[in-house]
Amino acid sequence: MAQIDGFFKLMNDEGASDLHMVAGQQPVLRIRGDMERVKFKRLENDALRVMLYEICPEEKIRAFEETGDVDFGYEIPGMARYRCNYFQQKNGVGAVFREIPSDIMTVDQLGLPKVVSRLSQLPKGLVLVTGPTGSGKSTTLAAIIDECNRTRKDHILTIEDPVEFVHQSQKCIINHREVGTHTRSFTAALRGALREDPDIIMVGEMRDLETISLAMEAAMTGHLVFSTLHTLNAMKTVDRVIEIFPANQQGQVRSTLADSLRAVVSQTLFKRVDVKGRCAALEILIATAAVRNLIREGKTFQILSSMQTGKKYGMQTLDDAIEELVLKKRISANDAYTNCIEKSRFLKYLKNAPADFTEV
Repeated sequence: MAQIDGFFKLMNDEGASDLHMVAGQQPVLRIRGDMERVKFKRLENDALRVMLYEICPEEKIRAFEETGDVDFGYEIPGMARYRCNYFQQKNGVGAVFREIPSDIMTVDQLGLPKVVSRLSQLPKGLVLVTGPTGSGKSTTLAAIIDECNRTRKDHILTIEDPVEFVHQSQKCIINHREVGTHTRSFTAALRGALREDPDIIMVGEMRDLETISLAMEAAMTGHLVFSTLHTLNAMKTVDRVIEIFPANQQGQVRSTLADSLRAVVSQTLFKRVDVKGRCAALEILIATAAVRNLIREGKTFQILSSMQTGKKYGMQTLDDAIEELVLKKRISANDAYTNCIEKSRFLKYLKNAPADFTEV
């Protein structure tokens, strides 16, 4: 048993999502979104380095010492899997660990809209799950892949850095590939994927122009592609994909994206006030013919109107989802106001309007 496993057990017992261990400070847990210090001595750099290196593969240690940061996965059988990030900082080494539960929750268990489950049955196209860091994108994506695994007879290929949720093959065959361990990069893995007879490809994150380009190409050639982006809503997601390309290519990219995109699920995570835990508000864009025309013509600013009128297709805006959570008394009005788009819509739920000068 590694020395650090005791902290992982504490993390698991406390229901924490993240563990921070930084030289010169006490360990810190993120519990329901808040940072809570662990009653433990300040971590000395040399002792922390020994503790961290005990669970880190040798090739990852070499990469860390050369570059100053590294990602990898670590698993404690029977408890959980952890996404590990090591980095150098002013006082020495630091690390952040995200807990990845061993049991994959279904779409129903997560309380996600029915349309999210239907995305798993698409024959082809590109589906993006977006949101800020720590908003539960990986959990939602894992639930969709699990739905595919239980209901389809296909080959699923995941490309991640590192592998997070581990799916056991059910009706589908699933292969997990980890960047840096099983393949050199997302780009190399995507190029290889087209020769590996996949039906469904899950790309952990679309980080750069080449990865985005290959993901769209795979979606255009008959594959169902799932991926994530760090964007705040559906409109910004479409803009981000287009704007990463040079100006002289953006017209063609708009056309390709319009043809390949099937849905954008953008989520924001909230602390619940009725029970312990957190819940997600989802903005859902379905790429109907009207939405595709808006993308093709560069009128992404009109996508919000399409979402407001497209409820029969399962679309919903972020503000609609947040308001529903407020009315069900699952989240606080203050949290809703902080994270919503149209601030004036939520003033009626506040006892005192926040003095946020940036919103004036």
